[in-house]
Parts: sequence; C-alpha cells; structure tokens
Amino acid sequence: MDWKRFGFIFLIIVVLFGVVVLVGQVKSPPIVIITSMLATTIAVATPLTLGALSGVFCERAGVVNIGIEGMMLSSAFFGWLAAIYMFHIFNFGVGISITVGALFAMVAGALMALLLAVLSITYKVDQIIGGTVINILAVGLTGFLNRQLFFGSGSVFGGNVPNSPGVLPTIHIPIREIFSPLCGDAASCLQVVTSINKVFDQKPIAISAILLVFIAHYVLFNTRWGLRTRAVGEHPKAADTVGINVIKMRYANVLIGGALAGLAGAYFTIESVPSFEPLLTNGRGFISLAAMIFGNWTPIGSWTAALVFGASQALNINIQIFRDVIPPQWAFLQQSYVVGLIPYILTMIILTGIIGRTTPPAADGVPYEK
Repeated sequence: MDWKRFGFIFLIIVVLFGVVVLVGQVKSPPIVIITSMLATTIAVATPLTLGALSGVFCERAGVVNIGIEGMMLSSAFFGWLAAIYMFHIFNFGVGISITVGALFAMVAGALMALLLAVLSITYKVDQIIGGTVINILAVGLTGFLNRQLFFGSGSVFGGNVPNSPGVLPTIHIPIREIFSPLCGDAASCLQVVTSINKVFDQKPIAISAILLVFIAHYVLFNTRWGLRTRAVGEHPKAADTVGINVIKMRYANVLIGGALAGLAGAYFTIESVPSFEPLLTNGRGFISLAAMIFGNWTPIGSWTAALVFGASQALNINIQIFRDVIPPQWAFLQQSYVVGLIPYILTMIILTGIIGRTTPPAADGVPYEK
C-alpha cells in the first residue's frame, strides 16, 4: 500500500485550507479551525468509508458493485420511513424509532444487494448492468414512494410530511473533563482541550465506520472467512477444487456489502439530517467506489482514501463556517459550488488512473461457471 500518496494528497488539502486561513485576517484561533476541519472530515467521510467497505467485500469476492449509490439511496429512504412509522404510527419512543430506522436501512441495503447477487451470480447478468439496474431502481422506487406516501392527497399523512423523530445523538468522550483540571486558569489551554474534544465527539454511525474498517481488515486478512473470500475473488476454480462453495461465499459477501451500504445510507437520514429528498446521496456511492479503487481494494486503504475525499468536502463546509478568515482576493471560494467540485474532480482523476496504479482481484466481475 502506497501510504505516501494518501498522506501527500490529504496534506495538500489541509495545507490549502491553512493557506487560505493564514493569508486572511484570522479572527478565529487556528486550533479551533484545525479541529473543526478534522471533526468535519471524520463525519462527512463516514458514508464514503462504509460505501467503500461495501465495495471491498463485494469485489474481493469477485462481484463488481457499482450499485453502491442505489443501495445508499434506498437505505436512506427506508430507514427514514421506518423511523417515522415507528414514531408516529406505532408511538415508539425517539430512541427506539431511530434505532429501528437504522436497522431497516441495513435490511434495505441487504435486499438491494440480494437483487444484485441474483442478477450477477445466479443469472450471470453483466455485473456493470446489474449495478446500473440497482441505481435506476433506487431512484425510481424512492422517488415514487416518497410522492405517494407523503405528497399525495390520499397519503397516510394527508399530504403532509411528518416530522422525523430526530437523529442519533453525539457520543461524548470526556476528554475536556479529564484534562481541563491540568490547565488551571490558562484560557488558551482550556480552548485547546475543548477544541480537541470536538474531534472525538462523533455520532454512533461515524464511530462504527472507523471500528468496521479495522474489523474488516482483520476478517479479510486474518481469518478463514477472509482467506476464502479472497480465494473466490482471485481464483474461483482453485477455490472450488479445495471444497470452497464459490456461489455461497459470493452471495454472503455481497449481502454483507449491502448491509454496510445500508448503514451508509442510514447516515444521511438517521444520523445527519432527519429528512429525505430525492437523489439525497448526490453521487456519494460513486465517490465510495473511487475510494475503494484508490485504496487498492483494502479496508484501511479505502478508509484513507475516504478521508481524502472527506477532507475535500470538509474544506467546503469550513470555508462557509469561517467566512471571516477569507481574504477579499479569495472571495470566490465562498461560492460553495467552487470548492464543492473538488470531490468529483478527485473521483475523475482517480478513476482515470492518473494517481498511482491499482490491481483489482483477478476474477473481479467474472461470472463463475462450475
């Protein structure tokens, strides 16, 4: 794994933001800006990380998954829908409703993945076409159901979109409480500790994404399951010869990938913003695919790449937050669409192979004939 290129690109993005800050008349303390950038990067990289892990499990088993976008979108909708029904129709509490919504999102992702598996593994449909079917189906299905359930005159809620029960709460890690006594009366020290604490205060899905990166790495490279998964993705005939059920392993890993993409979808409507809009995912599934390729089909590499994309999105967000530090000659950066193009430009650069070379699993995208 080429760690230098990941670190180099991530450093460039952070340095660019630092240059913008330093050139302007800085009114906010640098530590506040830096920690805000880091905290935002971790948060916005969450769906990209989970989407990339989804792709890793699928493609390590030999199934190309360009349907991550569709899995995310459908999961975002059905997770949000389940949370609303639990809260308004069945009168469950906020916590239970949101949790059930997250679980439904994972189930929705797994069901979309099951469709991909049936098309690609059982019926041996071209896997690119199968993934495209998933994406088109998700756009049409979520758009149709959203109109029929919430905006039609005969809808369940009488044409009004009900309020969502909310989003998952932030998990507070008491770094400030532990270290602030060491600062005494030093205001600058307290400010540093408080700012650092904000980096670690993340929501459950964001924290789960980081943990899943290391769990996935361990499973793929240190367990029998991972060895078999990689075997059916590299040389399925050899794996079949030694008694590994290639079809079963591919199905299982595609379903795992679907559940991970479902959790990524839950981030949008269960953890980030408690509402749904058509095309809510806005290409994040394709960016996840680019992160997986840039990460060379490994969990940790994919996470690093997702942080790179996340940093580019965080740059856009933080430029809007700290508008007071942007000098007049850099005023064009305050236009969100200017910096907002960075993630998509990076995606095109990575997918065209300009930055480094990657090697996919040998049997990736190849249907298995027993």
